[in-house]
Amino acid sequence: MTGILLALGGSVTLSINDVAIKFLSGEYPLHEVILFRALIGLVFLAALIRLSGQSFALFKTRRPMDHLIRVSIVMVSNVTYFLGLAAMPLADAVAVAFVSPLLVTLLSVVLLGESVGPRRWAAVAVGMVGVLIMLRPGAGVIQPAAILVLISAFCYASSHMMTRKMRGTESAITLSFYVQCGFVLVSLSMGLVAGDGKFAGSSDPSLAFLFRPWVWPAATDLPAFAATGLAVAVGGLMISQAYRVCEAGLIAPFEYAGMPMAIFWGVLIFGTWPDLTAWVGIALICGAGLYTLWRETIRRQQETRFDTRSGRV
Repeated sequence: MTGILLALGGSVTLSINDVAIKFLSGEYPLHEVILFRALIGLVFLAALIRLSGQSFALFKTRRPMDHLIRVSIVMVSNVTYFLGLAAMPLADAVAVAFVSPLLVTLLSVVLLGESVGPRRWAAVAVGMVGVLIMLRPGAGVIQPAAILVLISAFCYASSHMMTRKMRGTESAITLSFYVQCGFVLVSLSMGLVAGDGKFAGSSDPSLAFLFRPWVWPAATDLPAFAATGLAVAVGGLMISQAYRVCEAGLIAPFEYAGMPMAIFWGVLIFGTWPDLTAWVGIALICGAGLYTLWRETIRRQQETRFDTRSGRV
């Protein structure tokens, strides 16, 4: 029950980050939003360590290269997702992002050599059909923003592979610390290159968000900046802890609570309601993802029963 509540709470909290990012994407550049979010996240981690009585030695690592690879993957995942989010309705972007459990299945075959049965391959196929629907090729042109979110989902799934590889030696706080440091460095570098607005002027929402010049935040927008930083810091730790105390097959379906929250925030804040095409894509992607997670749970239960009967540990 603790793990389930953490997963639900983390998913709801992270949905606030999506709302804040989309809200800020119309007035501020991406590098500025990421910088403020990362700095707030680092302050939160430092305060958490102080209050819990732990030492800052927790940030030490013997795996700097693995952190560099993971941070790079997470960076691409976040940037492409935010750029897509700037140009898409909130619910549509979240739906495409939820293709990541299906991509985890594909990557587990390629990178981990795991076997996947015909039912799970069928679920992957159904989910990909949902993605094609969300891309809306029938409108005359494939939606570039949806492709960005699809790239983000692939990188998000890849980051899970790295997390699985590093979880034996690195804590959730350590992983989060290096990600936030990476965001600070990249956002500062981007600010130095494009912060003066010399590349600005595009009418495309994603490109405008990427190259818009630095603007000092208005006092009325400070709560949104604070919301994105705290939501990622708190929600990310809640999700990480949920996966630490419970099996992934039990926790993962509850992350789909982010989908109804995206629809709710989209209607309440932005006045957007998914159209019929979006509903079809949402149903196929989420249905296929939940089925894949259910099949994974059944498979692990069968393996556990087999190991118990055969006397293996």
